[in-house]
Amino acid sequence: MRESGNPKSPLSSSFGGAPLAALVVLRMLIGWHFLYEGLVKFLNPYWTSALFLSESQGPFSGFFTWLVTDTSRLAGVDFVVKWGLLLIGLGLIAGVLTRIATCAGVILLLMFYLCNPPLPGLSYSVPMEGAYLIVNRTLIEAAALAVLWYFPTGQIIGLDRVILRGSRTTDEDDS
Repeated sequence: MRESGNPKSPLSSSFGGAPLAALVVLRMLIGWHFLYEGLVKFLNPYWTSALFLSESQGPFSGFFTWLVTDTSRLAGVDFVVKWGLLLIGLGLIAGVLTRIATCAGVILLLMFYLCNPPLPGLSYSVPMEGAYLIVNRTLIEAAALAVLWYFPTGQIIGLDRVILRGSRTTDEDDS
C-alpha cells in the first residue's frame, strides 16, 4: 500500500491507536520477561539448565536428558539459553529485528514446553506455576509471540522503522 510514494505499513493503515498500542505493549512485556530471565541467569554464576533438562518427561525426554550427559553440550545449551533470552528480550523491547526475535522466542519457548510439558500423570520436583493440563504460561507466551510475528510493530514503533527507512533510502538511491 503506497500513497504518493511513501511506504505505509498495513498495520498502521488497518489498525491505529489502541490496537496498535496493545500490540506494542504486548511485545514489550514479553520482551521484558525474556530480558529479565536472561539477566537472572547471567547474574547467577551457579545457574545451569541441567536440572530442568534432566527432569524432562515429555515425548522428547531422551533428547533433553542426552544434552545433560556431556559437560560441553550442557555448556552450549546454557550459553544459547542465556544469550537467547537476553537478545530476544532486547530485540522485542527495542523493536529491532522483531521478526527474528519473535521467531527465535517461539522456538525457544516451544523447546522449554516440550522439555517439561504439563501432561496428565507427569510430575516434576520443581513446582511449575501456571500449568493447567496441557496449556501453561510457556505455551501461551509462545502463541502470543506467534501472533506478534504477523504484526510488524517494530516497523511502526521500534528501531526496525529506522533500519527499514535507511534501507529504503539506499534502495531508492540505487534506482
